[in-house]
Amino acid sequence: MNSTEGQGATLWHGRFEGGPAAELMAYTESLSFDRRLWAEDIAGSRAHVRGLVHVGLLTVAEGDAVLGALDQVATEMAGGSFAFVASDEDIHTAVERRVTELAGDAGAKLHTGRSRNDQSATDVRLWLKTAIAEVRRRLVELLTVLERRAEQAGQIYLPGYTHLQRAQPVLLAHHFLAQGWAFGRDIDRLDDLLGRVDISPLGAGALAGSSLPLDPDFTAEQLGFDARFENSLDAVGSRDHVAETLFVLAMIGVNLSRIGEEIVLWTSEEFGFARLDDGYSTGSSMLPQKKNPDIAELARGKAGRLIGNLTGFLATMKGLPFSYNRDYQEDKEPLFDAVDQICLALTAVNGMLATLTINAAAMQGAADSETSSATDLAEWLVQRGVPFRQAHAIVGALVRRTLAGEGSLASLVAAEPDLGMEAAELVRPGVSVKRRTTPGGAGPDPVAVQLERFRGRLAAWRAQSDGAAS
Repeated sequence: MNSTEGQGATLWHGRFEGGPAAELMAYTESLSFDRRLWAEDIAGSRAHVRGLVHVGLLTVAEGDAVLGALDQVATEMAGGSFAFVASDEDIHTAVERRVTELAGDAGAKLHTGRSRNDQSATDVRLWLKTAIAEVRRRLVELLTVLERRAEQAGQIYLPGYTHLQRAQPVLLAHHFLAQGWAFGRDIDRLDDLLGRVDISPLGAGALAGSSLPLDPDFTAEQLGFDARFENSLDAVGSRDHVAETLFVLAMIGVNLSRIGEEIVLWTSEEFGFARLDDGYSTGSSMLPQKKNPDIAELARGKAGRLIGNLTGFLATMKGLPFSYNRDYQEDKEPLFDAVDQICLALTAVNGMLATLTINAAAMQGAADSETSSATDLAEWLVQRGVPFRQAHAIVGALVRRTLAGEGSLASLVAAEPDLGMEAAELVRPGVSVKRRTTPGGAGPDPVAVQLERFRGRLAAWRAQSDGAAS
């Protein structure tokens, strides 16, 4: 008989005559990945014990004994001396087993009124609160770098692209701030998400609450949750907050991927817009001349992994009836992986951008292509009463002629009766970008206003992170 007999009893052995098959234990265990929740599991257990004392289900002496045992377990876990055994299916089992060994009969009361269903849900929410704060902190660091790069960029400009074709010149500061606002929305999404994470499931039991006089509001307050659950089935049987976290992390990953793609292009010899620092690039094992943008490429590549974590877990959730199902064991690995990958990516991309060397001459040379001023010429005609569609056709015909080799755009504009020498001045290098004057636009005046507004938002985001850490 395949059994774990002699290796320690399971938490559910009373219902069964024999021990579980080794194959079952190997397939269903989660200790290999949920052991990282040990601090949250102990925190939840401490609150639960205090709650049991609070309602008279444990004496003060029993509570002190169990809390002392939990402190000992925490010391062993932190120091790496905790001895796991084969019957430890998960971190919850391991902690309770050791507490019972240390506190005896009092320790055996630890699970009173509690299920691993509400215990696991509580652990994950506690862990998520810390994880969200850490991701948010790293996002603020990245935004700080983007703000600093925008300030350093001054009046440097480069081509703005649509369809990856040169469109209109934009200030480099405008480009860095575009990335900053996108990540700022990610911070807002994290802040909004936190309100749905910050709810305690402890006290929901397996699915229906308890006949014991538990006080979930008390334990929620002990754990620092903003509120307790409203419905016990929903508390243990929903993981939308995990799916939402995976979405926000995937969105951050997609934004990082877009930066990665641009850095790959910018640092290529074909573009030559920027150069990577040696510390944030790699070489080739065969090609001595190579300098590879590995951080940028991995930021791009790992976005697929993050999207996979989200879509995989949504597929896990979609067919589950309300209340707890063992399928929810599958929430932790994609969640842990997504948080780990985003934290690594944010720090690496931060360093890559902070040390990036800009080639202003290459950027501005590309942006000074005569055809980049085509829209300015059309708008010049509009300001003189020409309908935009007609102005568009006039300028488009001139662009076609210059591309056919009939002359420079400036000379053709100067000779055009509807345009002339005044309009030809718009084709000169550096003129077009200065004409972007509308709010939120890419010219010097609106970018200066935008930069100040961004600094104000960044200060607020930073202050909230600092307040959460204090």
